[in-house]
Order: sequence, then structure tokens, then C-alpha cells
Amino acid sequence: MCNQPGKGAIYKRWVKHIDYLGKKKYKTMGQSLVNNYIHLVFSTKHREPIIDHNIEAELHQYLGGICNKLECQVIKVGGYTDHIHILCKLSKKIALMKLVEELKSHSSKWIKTQGIQYAHFYWQDGYGAFSVNPAEIDEVIAYIANQHEHHSKKTFQMEYRTFLIKYNVEFDEKYVWG
Repeated sequence: MCNQPGKGAIYKRWVKHIDYLGKKKYKTMGQSLVNNYIHLVFSTKHREPIIDHNIEAELHQYLGGICNKLECQVIKVGGYTDHIHILCKLSKKIALMKLVEELKSHSSKWIKTQGIQYAHFYWQDGYGAFSVNPAEIDEVIAYIANQHEHHSKKTFQMEYRTFLIKYNVEFDEKYVWG
């Protein structure tokens, strides 16, 4: 079978020639198929331990609602007093940076309405986003679900460094904690 353009059964099956003004136009893929599982991690400004039991569950629901509204199917939201973990499927219709921007801005505004003690709530500027193998989803769900137990032994900084190393992310310690 020949692999030259215009010759061979495989080529003819995948390419459709249409003649418009003497130019060939090729048939393109009809669908955009995406299956990107993302584990997002971000902390409160200066890692302030401000996410208390009064707002924690509702904050997790609120963040999950933002993900779903943006067609990023939420799988698990969790965290601790100074940070959040979100496992979701990134939609083909939104950039990762835009998803994080929407999560942080809307949730920050919402938290400030929950009481005077949250009036000065802010998220840190940065975030971590790590792709997750579909075969490891259950492991990540369990990890996020056990944040309170996990952080009785390990700080957020230790946890975050471990993620950066595990996923081979180059980083400079002086810029990570901003």
C-alpha cells in the first residue's frame, strides 16, 4: 500500500478531497474528545488557617458547583484549614488558568459574605495543577478525603513540595510561597 498523497486505501478513507477554486480542502476530525483529570491545589494567602469547620463543607460544595457550572465535572473537593484540593475533569471548553481564576475569585467573594471573621479572606496567587492517570483516580479521591488525618502529620508546605517532586516540576523555593 502506498503512503503518498492521493494514493492508497488508507489515505482515501481518511481524506476527502473537495475542489474549491482549484484548492484541495481536507475533511477534519468531527469531534473534540477530551479526558483530562486534573488535581488542583491552592492555599489561602500566606497559608492562613482560616478555613474552619463553620465554612469548610459549604466551601467545598461551592467550589464543586463552580467546576460543574464550567463543565469541569467535579469528582472530589477537600482540603484543610489553609488549602484546597480539587479533582475534576477539565472541560475542553475552558483553559486551566481560567478555571482556577473563576474558582478563586467567586469563592473568595462568597467566603467574605459568610461572616466578619472572613472579611479579609484571600487565596494565594499561584496554584498547582497535576494531571492524573485515570487508573489512579480512586487513590487521589482517597488522598483528598483524608486531608485532616494527613495534615496531623505533615504541613501544607511539605505536602506541596512532595507533589512538585513527584510530578517532576522544576521550582525555586523562594518563589513557591510568595
